[in-house]
Amino acid sequence: MTIEVCPLCDGARLRAETLAITFQDKNIADITGFAASQAKDFFHEIITRDGKKNLQTMIALLKEIEQRFDFLCQVGLEYLTLDRSSTTLSGGEAQRVRLATQIGSSLTGVLYVLDEPSIGLHARDHARLLQTLKNLRDLGNTVLVVEHDPETMNAADWIIDIGPGAGIHGGKVIFEGTPKEIFKAKTLTGEYLSGKNKVYAQRKSDFQKEVGLPKTSFLTIKGASENNLKNIDVKIPLGKLVAVSGVSGSGKSSLIDDVLSRAIMKYFYNSKAEPGKHKLIEGFENLDKAVLVDQSPIGRTPRSNPATYTGVFSFVRDIFATTIEARSRGYKAGRFSFNVKGGRCEVCEGQGVKKIEMYFLPDLYVECEECKGKRYNREALEILYQNKNIANVLDMSIEDAFKFFKDISNIEQRLKTLVDVGLGYMRLGQGATTLSGGEAQRVKLAFELSKKGKNGDGHSIGKTLYILDEPTTGLHFEDIQKLLSILRALVDKGNSVIVVEHNIDVLKNADWIIDMGPDGGNLGGRIVAEGTPTEIANIKQSYTGQWLRKAIS
Repeated sequence: MTIEVCPLCDGARLRAETLAITFQDKNIADITGFAASQAKDFFHEIITRDGKKNLQTMIALLKEIEQRFDFLCQVGLEYLTLDRSSTTLSGGEAQRVRLATQIGSSLTGVLYVLDEPSIGLHARDHARLLQTLKNLRDLGNTVLVVEHDPETMNAADWIIDIGPGAGIHGGKVIFEGTPKEIFKAKTLTGEYLSGKNKVYAQRKSDFQKEVGLPKTSFLTIKGASENNLKNIDVKIPLGKLVAVSGVSGSGKSSLIDDVLSRAIMKYFYNSKAEPGKHKLIEGFENLDKAVLVDQSPIGRTPRSNPATYTGVFSFVRDIFATTIEARSRGYKAGRFSFNVKGGRCEVCEGQGVKKIEMYFLPDLYVECEECKGKRYNREALEILYQNKNIANVLDMSIEDAFKFFKDISNIEQRLKTLVDVGLGYMRLGQGATTLSGGEAQRVKLAFELSKKGKNGDGHSIGKTLYILDEPTTGLHFEDIQKLLSILRALVDKGNSVIVVEHNIDVLKNADWIIDMGPDGGNLGGRIVAEGTPTEIANIKQSYTGQWLRKAIS
């Protein structure tokens, strides 16, 4: 399915008779087409110019409207148009919209709980968001923020650090105190905040010489004009880690997601999604394929898990099918699949849980009372490999499974990449519905990293383009370090990686940065700067450069 603008109303949603009604020479569609900052200025000018003379009866209403737009600007959403569909908002944007509605209520004695409100927010705009949270606190409220952002942690009155590791290695309070106190604490968070640890990805600078590659080739986008893009031409170097930066609403996603990603999916895979407006893209012939690595789930049901996604489970089922007991009973590999009839529990159909539809609430999953979450029937569970049945294997952590199958090369190789990207704590059969966006993304990256090249050695030259949109969402400093190591490993194999990102640690470790802006909405859509992190840091008109300068120095 594709979404097209209505040819009759041209996206205005209303009939011509309704649109004929104007206020200050603007109909309602004109005004809802404004960005929040434009709308604020529009109503402020009316109040200043005509409020005391002609519009005395509605002055209170106009001030209320102006104030609402000011709240949106305070939380960094000045670029959002008023008619923007809620389904197109990121999680961080939707959360900040809700936060803007609370600012005006002036309630006291309220506990506000925010889960990573800085998602999608450029470092330039953090200060405004933090001031908003402090204002809520100063009114007599309690503000509880789940956050990885260092600025937010440094501005907090109190920090609770959970750990020490992830998954089975976490779940404990390892520190409570002020930001100054955590600097001295021997925790990962404290060491990164204090500067003892820094996010750094080692470059393999001699790669080009090793494999005899020619000088850098490019993907060139010409005449990109989707959404707020100003008919721009962009050259993206291949064989590099390229970061596309800029303040929120500057046109990063329009350029990479709407134009480049859709065009490349259409070129390689005949995708039906139409690319955003552009004249031409050159350089696809320098690539073999493209992979979009987002934070969407690796599956929609508990049947999907890291074992099935990475292909490990096929080899595990083959191993169980070759045991003496399985062969004597005539069991094939399919007997150990929880997706088909035979060895699976038929009460839950191999899911291990049963779904209860809650109608107006999210669906609820409860453990299957027949198999107790094991997914299989009694006959399948009687087959053992090294004293473990198939359910025991799925319940292992990935790091334990890596040791258990250390002599099985096909399994060991895939599990090693999952351990390398920091997912060793995760259970092999953990349902896809329980994975966070960051975890799902790292499972996908690990799967890509485990693939062998044409020479079959896992280190051969690749010609794949990987595109990631804000991959650091929900990641701790230590996780960002692991993510960068993965991306660097992909580049070191000769692949190209494009990352749309705000995170300064990622930007300073990139090979090349394309900085967009200078601001969001109609004031964005241009290339502000292009170059290495050091070059960008020296460009005064770049907001990203200003923050990079602090980070690099």
